[in-house]
Amino acid sequence: MHPPPIAAAIHPQRRRSRRAVFLTWLRRIHLYVGLWGAVLGLLFGATGIMMNHRAVLKLPVEKAVQHTVQLPLPQRAFAAPAELQAWLQGELKFAPVAPAVTKVQRAGPVSWDGREVWQPERWTINLNRPQGAVNAEYFVGNRFVKLDLVEATPVGAMIRLHQSVGVNAFWVLFADTVAGSLILLSITGLLLWTQLHTVRTAAVLTAVGALLYALCFFWSA
Repeated sequence: MHPPPIAAAIHPQRRRSRRAVFLTWLRRIHLYVGLWGAVLGLLFGATGIMMNHRAVLKLPVEKAVQHTVQLPLPQRAFAAPAELQAWLQGELKFAPVAPAVTKVQRAGPVSWDGREVWQPERWTINLNRPQGAVNAEYFVGNRFVKLDLVEATPVGAMIRLHQSVGVNAFWVLFADTVAGSLILLSITGLLLWTQLHTVRTAAVLTAVGALLYALCFFWSA
């Protein structure tokens, strides 16, 4: 038996209604996520343009200061890089926002000018914050530590924020929300464009698949 004409007409209408409700929620998500992404996108977009053209525009990224000095150490010896780091922070009154990055290069022979020379153990300590950085280099046994100072201008501080240099975990997660909103905006935008029609959806999936394949091909090349 064939279904009554009224039942046959209700079924397609119910399907269209579900799709309409889904598209309505999709538009709302796209709207509010787009609002969040637009606010922070201004910062990341502006600093991105600065980074791309800072050499041509000659933007003042760092202040004109003496970058390198030799700082005398106290009489007591430091047993570990962490002790030197704590002393430097107190001596320089430099409070880093991001955790300090410490590297240790063990003592041993190195190649220099075609010959082999012995190099003492080398410590490098990087103290970072958005407004600047202090990079320390120390060879165990020396009475001095080499310091490289980086003081950022307001433009440089914005670029360092864009690159998440000298920031804490909260800012990294905060910046991740911008990246996540851009991804969500792209997905919802594509779905809204297709209106969930079969032909458009297939075209979008084919284009995205081809783009991912091209990226994987160039990455592995």
